[in-house]
Amino acid sequence: MFHSHRTRTATALTAALLTAAAAPALAEDPMTVSVKRLSLDTAQKIAQATVDACREKGIQIGVTVVDRDGVVQVQLRDTIAAPITVPISYKKAYTAVNFNANTSALAERADTAVGRQDFLVMSAGGVTVTSGGSLIGGVGVSGAPAGETDEECAQAGVDAVQDDLEMAF
Repeated sequence: MFHSHRTRTATALTAALLTAAAAPALAEDPMTVSVKRLSLDTAQKIAQATVDACREKGIQIGVTVVDRDGVVQVQLRDTIAAPITVPISYKKAYTAVNFNANTSALAERADTAVGRQDFLVMSAGGVTVTSGGSLIGGVGVSGAPAGETDEECAQAGVDAVQDDLEMAF
């Protein structure tokens, strides 16, 4: 009798654990959310592809890749790029993720109270990184003679991994 009681208890406990483990798969937990994240490896690939794209144009740049929260994952400054390219590239990437828009689309807001914040740059050169319709990061570039060229290089960096991102999510 003692043995069968332990067996029933173990079976009931196992069933309860399996049910609890399966619950999140059956219904989304209303108290939490799932968030897609940009991996460090992917952020590094984006940054290097961005530098490479600008090098092909004969331009030395600084590039920053941030996660969806605007936290730096990777920063690179090409060999002779001016030191100021790094903080500017960060501000462009940070602005892109916080507005969920490429910074070139924000230029008309640059002269508003929001646009004059020290930590934002609303000129071309910041792009978002998305996968499956979700924002997962941003890329900012500084150093080209024109912001549009900064943005082309940033977009080339994203394009280098976009297919892999879509397959992963």
